[in-house]
Amino acid sequence: MPQHETTARRPLDALNFFLADVRDGLGPYLSIYLLTEQQWDQASIGAVIAVAAVAGIVAQTPAGALIDASKAKRALIVIAAIAVTLTSVALPFIQSFAAVAATQALAATAAAIFPPAVAAVTLGIVGPRAFAKRIGRNEAFNHAGNAAAATLAGIFAYGFGPIVVFWLLAVMALASIAATLAIPRDAIDDHVARGLDGMAEPGAPHHDQPSGFSVLLTCKPLLVFAGATVLFHFANAAMLPLVGQKLALANKDLGTTLLSVCIVAAQLVMVPVAMLVGHKADVWGRKPIFATALGVLALRGALYPLSDNAYWLVGVQLLDGVGAGIFGALFPLVVADLTRGTGHFNVSQGAIATAAGLGGALSSAVAGVIVVAAGYSAAFLFLAAVATAALALFLIAMPETATAAAPDAAAELSPQPLR
Repeated sequence: MPQHETTARRPLDALNFFLADVRDGLGPYLSIYLLTEQQWDQASIGAVIAVAAVAGIVAQTPAGALIDASKAKRALIVIAAIAVTLTSVALPFIQSFAAVAATQALAATAAAIFPPAVAAVTLGIVGPRAFAKRIGRNEAFNHAGNAAAATLAGIFAYGFGPIVVFWLLAVMALASIAATLAIPRDAIDDHVARGLDGMAEPGAPHHDQPSGFSVLLTCKPLLVFAGATVLFHFANAAMLPLVGQKLALANKDLGTTLLSVCIVAAQLVMVPVAMLVGHKADVWGRKPIFATALGVLALRGALYPLSDNAYWLVGVQLLDGVGAGIFGALFPLVVADLTRGTGHFNVSQGAIATAAGLGGALSSAVAGVIVVAAGYSAAFLFLAAVATAALALFLIAMPETATAAAPDAAAELSPQPLR
């Protein structure tokens, strides 16, 4: 293992662990807080989540482009973490729809930096050959961090109420800043981090330049993957908040704690799933693994309506550990496969995340309306149908991209640089 990778290994582990809670923001906890403490209805909750998601959508592509161009990737992560911290500690002191929406929009905008920045830093440290395994390790630490944060949130919320989640997120953000600064600056090869020198290792001589953006729009597999990702997020984004609402309505005093149990259970499943994907993605291929994630998501949506029992809901939520664990580990790998040599790895992540964010925003808004009009079961079944459509699209139109990791196959699937 190269010296720079050895030096950065532990700080990168810590960054993924502590950034986990920060990267996802308040998420379903915001839904419970607004429902039980502020007495908002489900449609209003869905609307404020949608407003925040739209802000994140707008920020995704510019964030990716900024990361591609910047040599101060650590500083960008630190600034974003500070912004999320400030919005978290401010939320308990505001009540109006406009103020809550504004703080969540700011947090979502800042959080748009995290996924592509961490992926870029990782690629810049380990290079493309070790990227799959390292991304699997990243995701494992990310899910472990989420599980730890959710456990603490559940314990402290039992004694102090849902508001404790806001302060916990702020503490995790400060810890993520310390971990970021512990990564040596010279361990990151900014050229490799943006997807140039397709098969080169960090520190090797550089010879290529970024291609034109048109290559991204003419890569059919990239567009198909973007479509499947949008549908995945549309089907997935509203499920956990809806489960949290059901648990909170049935157990008002234990709503946050039970939601934490759901999150911890799923995150604990995601840890081995992410590690397995990292080790086997180059062997089994990307397509069958990602198809499994879509199939599991459809099954999950179909199972929720079968019972309102808390044990059943938590048990079904375990399936989220499979679907989300696969998606988190595979997303940057597939994008890296299809953009290798273009110099647009991070802006491509951002562009697809923009589309995916739109799917997630619509998910919360549409599901909230369906719940008000027809109930929770109808909303879950609708989301399951969307996941099934995503699976059909992916199986029919998406090629295997793992072959793009080999130089002689890159020309078939990866868009080529424009000299």
